[in-house]
Amino acid sequence: MLDKFRFNHWYFVLMLLLFAIEFIIGADFHDTIIRPYGGDFLVVILIYCFVKSFINTPVVGTALGVLLFSYMVEVSQYFHLVNLLGM
Repeated sequence: MLDKFRFNHWYFVLMLLLFAIEFIIGADFHDTIIRPYGGDFLVVILIYCFVKSFINTPVVGTALGVLLFSYMVEVSQYFHLVNLLGM
């Protein structure tokens, strides 16, 4: 079980690079293409790299898990779940 928890510095560096790009997009871009679509695209890759930085899991399983998580976030945004929960 403990062999699955292994730090991968390459994925961690890639995650930090993607986070820096996301920060720049969030701070400097106020358009209708790059910020909403490019940011969402990059954050999915960022989440994948975050998981792979600390947990040694199969590529397909990790990608599917991140994809399902991303779909759940998008569906909750579509239905305004935050407003429905009164947050």
